[in-house]
Amino acid sequence: MARGESDSDGKSLGDRLASTRAMTLALAAPLSDADAAIQPHPDASPAKWHLAHTTWFFETFILRDHVPGYRLHDERWAYLFNSYYEGEGERHARPRRGMLSRPSLDSVREWRSEVDEALQRALPNLPAGALKLVELGIHHEQQHQELFLTDILATFAENPLEPAYDSLDRSPGAKAEKLAWIDGREGMVEIGAPDGGFAFDCERPRHQALLHPHRIASRCVTNGEWQQFIDDGGYRAPTLWLSDGWDWLTRENVTSPLYWHGDGRQFTLAGRRAIDADAPVAHVGYYEADAFARWAGARLPTEYEWEAAFGTFESGQGHQLDRAGAVLPEAGGGPFGDVWQWTQSAFLPYPGFKPEEGTVGEYNGKFMSGQMVLKGASCATPRGHSRASYRNFFPPPSRWQFTGVRLAQDA
Repeated sequence: MARGESDSDGKSLGDRLASTRAMTLALAAPLSDADAAIQPHPDASPAKWHLAHTTWFFETFILRDHVPGYRLHDERWAYLFNSYYEGEGERHARPRRGMLSRPSLDSVREWRSEVDEALQRALPNLPAGALKLVELGIHHEQQHQELFLTDILATFAENPLEPAYDSLDRSPGAKAEKLAWIDGREGMVEIGAPDGGFAFDCERPRHQALLHPHRIASRCVTNGEWQQFIDDGGYRAPTLWLSDGWDWLTRENVTSPLYWHGDGRQFTLAGRRAIDADAPVAHVGYYEADAFARWAGARLPTEYEWEAAFGTFESGQGHQLDRAGAVLPEAGGGPFGDVWQWTQSAFLPYPGFKPEEGTVGEYNGKFMSGQMVLKGASCATPRGHSRASYRNFFPPPSRWQFTGVRLAQDA
């Protein structure tokens, strides 16, 4: 896409780049330097690191590689803010990102400003391949906007004062609709992102998949239904759990979704709040999702079943993060359900999969081992970032994201 070309919403590439970069800064606006430096656990990253890493991506893969004469803001920072790109050399250890007290938050903001100005100056003269990388960088930063929110939630949850990131500013949640079973499609179906338009490399090539008779739930599992699972001893019944899941549960002493407290309340970006029984359950891992499905006499859908059921619902799902106003899942979140939904599908390459050329080819393909696919979007997903072909993925125990459950069953 050239600089002057527009997407389906009529926004040029330059406009979308600027608005995406501004959104990340807006998300960071409530944070102090101390808030932004903390790493609550090895899977999460400090807010400052998200601000810096997304800037490193643009400076490295666009400005350094495609703008003659561009000089890096600070050559040392590439070591600090590279994430996992082996092609870019050595990097700071992921579990120790919280030790980076320097550069300061203000220094990172200044760096972002310099890179943003350089990007806008460069856009009219960038070759097609570089413009494709700008598009990738926009979607990469949108992923980090969601990670930013989930990671700051994990950060504040570690503080005994339970600080709120933002106020809860929304209308009362809707009541959950009565669960119904939808007959799924059968036979050969087309799966994956079509040609044209943006998609990550792991969403292609589009191909055929065979679906057997099945049904899929009309909505996601609610907090109220999960409480029934808890009350019925679901976390104490080894027959419901995969072996690895039971080992994880007993080792970590897990008795409820992450951030639930024993007083009928949960920790959220708005602080501790009453659990909404009608809202979709969130912050549960694959092991928990699988155990709940077995308890409910059902199973998790495959990613193909999910995509075939909801493939007509494309971009536009997700939330406009104008600083989010304390993100929380709520009932009535549409077919995507307001939470990422675990499937029983392992994150593996599609037939004929080819990663992107160059170092950015490490973006997805290298993680196709030990991960499970999630479909849909969450309450923290930026608007326009979701589509039916999207393949999110995490290891089975992961639950600090807004991850939930939609059931399926054989017909």
